[in-house]
Amino acid sequence: MQWLQSSLAFAQSVAFSCTRVERDFTETYELQVKAASGNLPNQKGKVFLDGRDLDRVGADGNQTIKNVLITKERISYLSDTRFEAEVFDGVSYPSGSVTSMVIIDRASGKLRKMDTVSGGILASSLGEGTKSYEEQCVPLKDGKPSID
Repeated sequence: MQWLQSSLAFAQSVAFSCTRVERDFTETYELQVKAASGNLPNQKGKVFLDGRDLDRVGADGNQTIKNVLITKERISYLSDTRFEAEVFDGVSYPSGSVTSMVIIDRASGKLRKMDTVSGGILASSLGEGTKSYEEQCVPLKDGKPSID
């Protein structure tokens, strides 16, 4: 039990520079993951993509980070995104959702993402169901890549 507690308390915040490659498109972005601070029941972890908080509510939908876990071996988070019904280029799309599970292996820097798409414009363009992606990440220390 003591190992589990020390493993869970390994880090409160980690940052990575991640690269996504899809066909002939390459994107590099900064990902910061923060564990919940404190013991209050309403506190939860946070995730930032290029400085933008991924917990967002807007007129077109909302995204919620459900769970953040940082251990010595891996970092993971679960997000739930909901989209309102919309009309785009004269085509009506129903409301939809995407549930994403992201896991980063700290030793290899490999990021694995599993998205489950249901309904909405994304289901029309990407298809319904679960899709998996892999990306490569490098830890950042003081805003610069670091080798641990």
